[in-house]
Amino acid sequence: MVSATSAWAQDIQLKDTTKNSQLSIDLQMLAQGEVRNGGVVDASNPKSEDRSNFVVGRTRLVIDYQRNNLEMKVTPEHKGLWGQQGRGSFNLYEAWAKYTTPQGIFLQIGRQALSYDDERILGPNDWSMAAISHDVLRLGYEGYGYKAHILLAYNQNTDEGGTYYVDGAQDYKSMQALWYHYDMPKTNLGLSLMLMNLGVQGTNQDKTPKTYNQQLLGTYILWQPSWGEFSGSYYRQMGKNGDGIKMEGWMTAYKATVNASSMLKLTAGFDYLSGDKYFAVPKPGQIGLVQHEKLGGFTPLYGSHHKFYGAMEFFYVNAYVNGFSPGLQNAYIGGDVTIAKKLTITPYYHYMAMATKLEGINMTLGHMLELTLSYQLDKDINISAGYSFMTGTETMERLKRANSGSHLRWFWLNVNITPRLFSLTF
Repeated sequence: MVSATSAWAQDIQLKDTTKNSQLSIDLQMLAQGEVRNGGVVDASNPKSEDRSNFVVGRTRLVIDYQRNNLEMKVTPEHKGLWGQQGRGSFNLYEAWAKYTTPQGIFLQIGRQALSYDDERILGPNDWSMAAISHDVLRLGYEGYGYKAHILLAYNQNTDEGGTYYVDGAQDYKSMQALWYHYDMPKTNLGLSLMLMNLGVQGTNQDKTPKTYNQQLLGTYILWQPSWGEFSGSYYRQMGKNGDGIKMEGWMTAYKATVNASSMLKLTAGFDYLSGDKYFAVPKPGQIGLVQHEKLGGFTPLYGSHHKFYGAMEFFYVNAYVNGFSPGLQNAYIGGDVTIAKKLTITPYYHYMAMATKLEGINMTLGHMLELTLSYQLDKDINISAGYSFMTGTETMERLKRANSGSHLRWFWLNVNITPRLFSLTF
């Protein structure tokens, strides 16, 4: 960290003892190399290989200013593959202003990374180089064990030519959400409720733009006793998607962590996400697709998916063949082992299966083993690496077009450098 220690800065500090303004500038430089063997093939290119080796990078400059009840943050970023034509892309990841009253009421406006509860529904998904942020107005109150937030968003691609919205930064035209959280006294138990409405645009039969609304309703609990941690969640989806098809999906998840010792934490959990009832992909020798009158597949929207459904990201990142959604059952067990003061090893096993029962088709998708190592080289430098191996089934190969379905492997190495470049109080 570099602090302003010039005579000019010292003189300001002597004259103004209130020091009610702060300015900090942080830098993040992240590089990640990946080796993939077995995965989702490019169906449009029959000659494409089912493997990939590459290095991807991201650089962010985080500028944060605070004064009394006002905070402002701007985060420009660059991301791209090493050697990419055009040398990647520049983006404004965050740019917002927040005003908070002494009573705990706040207003925050601009481009923001949203993080709620365990980030199942709304999270930055920071693992991805193209992390998620939203253009949104956020109103809320925080204090005395209660938190209540209201989110309002309205998206547009152009200020001319009507209000039709498609292929934007987020797939919704409008969003209204209410999040409420309560921490129960003396119990280490927290409860959250979430209500969300998304306006998604499609076209009518006469090709005129139309907005269809879909809703989400759910709850999340987190209990943190002395022995560890337990969390559970339940969400339902309803309404219509952008094609005007009725949606009725749901999900539930449970996770328990036990502090076995100061060096070992054991974790087990289960995720269930509902799926469609009919197979949308025809059997060999048949043509055509099943037209769904109702979609039963749950969509986890804008969450940090990499945290939940396996590090190889076969589920809820890459689509199934022809958009079919058989849902997912994910049972897992693992833990965190502290080998040394700065070195942690995290092994996990996942059993993956469809949530939909289909005649003559095995529900099992595969078994996945994961191993992650994390080493804190310096207070600003973290080095991590991971290896994943999945034995896929015929069902996995058919639904995901994953060649070499029984030998899916992935290795990655990540270097994350996050120094504070400048800090000034004045």
